[in-house]
Amino acid sequence: MRFLWWVRKWKPSMTGLPEMRGIARNFAFGFADKYLQAGLALASSAILARLLSPAEIGVYSIAAVLTGLAQVFRDLGTGQLLVARRNLSLREQRALFTIALATGWGLALILAALAEPLAGFYRQPELRTVLRILLLNFLLVPFSSQVTAMLRREMRAGALLKVSASYCLVQFIATIVFAYDGMGPCALAWGSFAATLAGLIAALVVQPPDMAWLPAWGGVRELVRPGGLAVTANAIDEVGVVAPELVAGKLLGAEEVALLGKAQSVLALFNQAVTSAVSPVVFPLFAKHAREGGDPLEAYLSAAACITALSWPFFLFAGLFAAPLVTLLYGQQWQASVPLIRIMCGAAALYSMFNMARYLLVATGHIGEQARIDAISVAGRLLLLAPAALAGLHWLAVAVALSLVLRSVVVLHSLHKLYGLELQHLLRHLRKSGIAAAAAAFPALLVIAASPGASAALQMIAGTGAGALGWGVAIWFQQHPLAGFLRQAGWQQ
Repeated sequence: MRFLWWVRKWKPSMTGLPEMRGIARNFAFGFADKYLQAGLALASSAILARLLSPAEIGVYSIAAVLTGLAQVFRDLGTGQLLVARRNLSLREQRALFTIALATGWGLALILAALAEPLAGFYRQPELRTVLRILLLNFLLVPFSSQVTAMLRREMRAGALLKVSASYCLVQFIATIVFAYDGMGPCALAWGSFAATLAGLIAALVVQPPDMAWLPAWGGVRELVRPGGLAVTANAIDEVGVVAPELVAGKLLGAEEVALLGKAQSVLALFNQAVTSAVSPVVFPLFAKHAREGGDPLEAYLSAAACITALSWPFFLFAGLFAAPLVTLLYGQQWQASVPLIRIMCGAAALYSMFNMARYLLVATGHIGEQARIDAISVAGRLLLLAPAALAGLHWLAVAVALSLVLRSVVVLHSLHKLYGLELQHLLRHLRKSGIAAAAAAFPALLVIAASPGASAALQMIAGTGAGALGWGVAIWFQQHPLAGFLRQAGWQQ
């Protein structure tokens, strides 16, 4: 029950119930938000995989990773500063908005100029049009991002859910309508812009009353450096994230980019459903915990225990049932992505022990250390990716997996240096998560062994059901921190 202990001790003067009720409500809204995103993204991906060809999806994927890389520089880290800054004045809000506006609109101009050369570099003429559509998002996002950052600072998860729901629903409907109309990769780009516009309108409706919308240069210089450190760390990390697609796009082709993207999208289901739901709540909690003098290592270990209780069974089952899962989600034409999933899922499970470290480091003021982690990890990944891609798509997946192992080692070293975390200490805290994963795996393997002639889909359904039952029993009887927190949250709804 260590997670509950941390939440109770987080604010010594509180009586318990009001603060816990607020935390539970934020987690509930956070999960509702991310499950809505994940559900609609999954449904959209399944439909679009049948409306668009792998080559068309590959063209958009290249454009998306290029603009995604540019998005990192869009606000120079102002969103994180709005959330984490101890005392935020009106002058600082106006300066942060100025930075976001200048960088967002500046990047739109840069992308407009680079659209033609990038299309020639990747030998994809349609890439030019897709990039020019996507750059329109940079004109709108500086406004909506300021609102969402302030809502996160105030931990108003309900308002964030309204903004996210508007964005996701519009993107889902618009993208499918455009794809059905035969617009190819441009359907995805126009769907993205329609969603950004809807998200902006929703953000303006729920904005806090004290938003600062008048730009001002005063104070910009003082904020550029800490914001620059944050964006440097994020930019380096984003390079590592998008590098496989960029390398595959140049050395292999658009169809290979799409196959690798589909494999990574299966593994990313966990981040969409769990990590991305937890992080908007955990980051402000880490920041507030640090401001009030709490123990950051205790907070991290509690979060890691809850994350791995979910991630380890997920990646185990993704590897076991990759073939029927891909057929269910995307159709038979994407079966070439199955070996890629199995290559990468083990490394993804390993790194899930450390995927909350970024939020801990930023929230406790160690932005430079996070940038160092990203620099070392991304440099290692790039050194692995280029020669691997020359050997083929499967070797590229191996390189991605090895780079996750490298990143895990680097993060652990930093946590040891800053907080004294030992590997043995971390594994002791995650022992119950390992037992729960084993309890999920054993009945699933029995189902597979007992039904050699059954269809893969039937084995997946029966194995997942049996595994979920074993997992639930293990979580409950071990009194895992995840079970305790969910039970406490349920009592307070």
